[in-house]
Amino acid sequence: MITAPKGTHDILPGDAERWQRLEEAARAVLGRYGYGEIRTPMFESTELFAKGVGQATDIVGKEMYTFADKKDRSLSLRPEGTAAVVRAVLEGRLYDGQGTLRLYYLGPMFRYERMQKGRQRQFHQLGVEVFGPASPELDAEVIDALMAFLGALGIEGSQLLVNSIGDGACRPVYRERLTAFIDSIADRLCEECLRRKETNPLRVLDCKNPACIAATAAAPSILDALCEPCARHFAAVCRALEVYGLAYRVEPRLVRGLDYYMRTTFEVVHGNLGAQNALGGGGRYDGLSELLGGPHLPGVGWAAGIERLLLTVPPPAAAAGVDTAVVAVGEAPMLKALALAQKLRQRGESVVMDFKGTSFKAQMKAANKCRARRALILGEDELQGGVVTVKDLASGEQRTIKEDEL
Repeated sequence: MITAPKGTHDILPGDAERWQRLEEAARAVLGRYGYGEIRTPMFESTELFAKGVGQATDIVGKEMYTFADKKDRSLSLRPEGTAAVVRAVLEGRLYDGQGTLRLYYLGPMFRYERMQKGRQRQFHQLGVEVFGPASPELDAEVIDALMAFLGALGIEGSQLLVNSIGDGACRPVYRERLTAFIDSIADRLCEECLRRKETNPLRVLDCKNPACIAATAAAPSILDALCEPCARHFAAVCRALEVYGLAYRVEPRLVRGLDYYMRTTFEVVHGNLGAQNALGGGGRYDGLSELLGGPHLPGVGWAAGIERLLLTVPPPAAAAGVDTAVVAVGEAPMLKALALAQKLRQRGESVVMDFKGTSFKAQMKAANKCRARRALILGEDELQGGVVTVKDLASGEQRTIKEDEL
């Protein structure tokens, strides 16, 4: 028996409805903020992610599904959404004539990594990307959209963490301080942290190893190294969050795993998910457009893993069934039932039929199993009388009416 590849899963009926409700909530909430949907290809040039995400990141170095096509071009399944969206915005010149461009995406991403709670090798993300002014108030609005979406899902017990990781003016100063600190505790760090120290020292603060967390507890705070423009920007973000009425905690250790982030970073965590507790997060990336060959185009956004979100969404009420189950006993009633079912569907009703040729009792059992609101019964007696019997499957009440009054 052939099974699904490791790290993938089927979304079956019953589960699919939960995904649909989440997606509907996303579209409704983001529509109120003026976002439009964008859909990018599931694979891109490998160079896009090497440049955009960062050659030294775990994603590019270890986790991408990369292959050569028939013309020996290197392609990769997308491991994240931002680089692809920026590429599409630049290629389509969507920024021309736009004050602020707000986009969202929904779809699968691919990373070959150790599977985590709520994370598969093919996983799905909802993400937003906003291009326009490098405004701290815009950062806060983007965060507010994330919190509004989580609220629409009924998720409770989440916490918003915010930080600033500076920019090209002040981050090099902090890197020097942090690197010196890491050197002083190097014998207490895991091999991965020692590797990260050489490529991106800030990532050491993101290690989930308890021993590394304890060892770096006294690490210098990046907030103490911010230049004046970055400090003003972060203070303005916090003021705007307070205007929105959003509770938050400043977390100086909060860094993002991708190289393109600068200034504002944020993450929403949930206490019921264990070590892998992030529901979503993001930040500002003002230099990514230029890195990919475009003009200066400030950007800010976030992404949330759908599988992980569904772990925290309250269980839904029993899914609604169909409107009508048509129960036909006999060949002639079956043909009449086909015509009636078609008419009902044309009127907007959802209708199912059981084509197994089973008994009346078996068909009624099937009607209850699919949670139909009513059964439309056609037998030889009804056919000869030009009538149908309609039974309310909740109350058990039934009545016979003329076919033309159905």
